[in-house]
Amino acid sequence: MSDTLVLRAATVADAAALAATIAASFAQYRGKLVPESSAFRETEAAIVRQLGEGAGAFIAERNGEPLACVMTEPMEGDLYFGRLAVLPQARGLGLAKRLILAVEDDARTRGLPGVRLGVRIALPQNQRLFNSLGYREISREAHPGFDHPTSINMRKSL
Repeated sequence: MSDTLVLRAATVADAAALAATIAASFAQYRGKLVPESSAFRETEAAIVRQLGEGAGAFIAERNGEPLACVMTEPMEGDLYFGRLAVLPQARGLGLAKRLILAVEDDARTRGLPGVRLGVRIALPQNQRLFNSLGYREISREAHPGFDHPTSINMRKSL
């Protein structure tokens, strides 16, 4: 069997694989993020609903096995991405960057002027990745119940 890596737009049929990839990829943050990531509450049914309501997703697979994914949705005239997830055994292969570039290409195809994301203040390594790809902080916000910022909103103009 060939060792083929494919990055493609996900469909509703991929919802279970997306949910499982997100859960396995975010597991390292369980008990470390305050408040806990809402990724832990992501379900196949919720992803089916999101995709039906206009959200999008990309999935990276090797020989048909999911390795990484990202979810997208229109936001404030831009394309927002979240749930960027790479399985532990697939880290270091450049999949996060490839998924982000796919999101940017999708935004350009749609004629959108930029791409947005949110990243936890507690995850400086993720902030560094996004900065290295041209994303810049546009604001900070607090999760409900917090009196201090817990998240950074970033944007890249295309």
